[in-house]
Amino acid sequence: MNVHASQQLVNDPAIDVSGLVRRYGDIVAVRGIDLAVARGEIHGFLGPNGAGKTTVVRILCTLLRPTEGEVRVAGFDVVRDAGRVRLRIGAALQEAALDPVQTGRELLELQARLFALPRAIARRRVGELAELVDLGDALDRRVKTYSGGMRRRLDLALALIHEPAILFLDEPTTGLDPASRRQVWNEVRRLNEERGVTIFLTTQYLEEADQLAHRLSVIAGGEIVAAGSPEELKRGIGRDVVVARVEGRVEAAQRAVAGLRDVGRVERSGSELTLAVTDGPAAVVGVATALAALDGLTVREISVRRPSLDDVFLHVTGERIRSDAEGTAGDDAGTENEGIAA
Repeated sequence: MNVHASQQLVNDPAIDVSGLVRRYGDIVAVRGIDLAVARGEIHGFLGPNGAGKTTVVRILCTLLRPTEGEVRVAGFDVVRDAGRVRLRIGAALQEAALDPVQTGRELLELQARLFALPRAIARRRVGELAELVDLGDALDRRVKTYSGGMRRRLDLALALIHEPAILFLDEPTTGLDPASRRQVWNEVRRLNEERGVTIFLTTQYLEEADQLAHRLSVIAGGEIVAAGSPEELKRGIGRDVVVARVEGRVEAAQRAVAGLRDVGRVERSGSELTLAVTDGPAAVVGVATALAALDGLTVREISVRRPSLDDVFLHVTGERIRSDAEGTAGDDAGTENEGIAA
């Protein structure tokens, strides 16, 4: 391979999306998005329910055809070269389809056979993955005896059996307790740092995105509305954030604080006002005074903190992100009925 070709391979993104559109009849779920994910990157993909996240992930995994645009994964077109894409990706989607009467080892061996791995390589991979996802002796127990965290880790191992270059994780820790969630986080980091796996992560947990992702894209209304590293996105909000919880004339309160010196954007979510400011401690006095002067308004709490991804999400989408405890996990109309040919 010549130097130019080698450099081109290094520079080629793991995922390259240009002008992606997906329609379901008259409904436009994805509206001409552009997206590039570098090789070896953990890329977080955030969005409210109905934003188009699941549609995009299904297209990237060759489970849906794009209506318009070009989508390349691992260097191959997802429509013309779907088979080649599938050999190079792994996917652990929202619902783990695990046979409860089989053991973890049996499922891993079956997955290895489906990818036509030679028996010796399959045995080696099963052993490696059992250690990687910390299943231990549980590998020879029936899946129906597994906890939720163990099922998630087994599903991750199944996605990795053929050593994919790119791993898609769609809500990988939904429904897990905090300890199991952090265990999955550790496995994701190790895969990326030790094995160089590119990871495309959709999540409803902003802490998860903040902890794991090198870069983030936020989708709303089928469009990418923000992109950058977690720190870049948070810095774009402001140096500090003042949060005021009020009751009564919320719209009047929003107008009153919006005109204050050193107050930038003011976002409203229910009865909570979030103010981007240059100096939080200095701004609090003015905010409290302006709110106290309003008749028919009760101030429940005023606090100062650093910007968070939740503030970014509120600013670019107009709403707080909803976890699985607050809403449903599925987010795209029509995805159950439309597939892609093998």
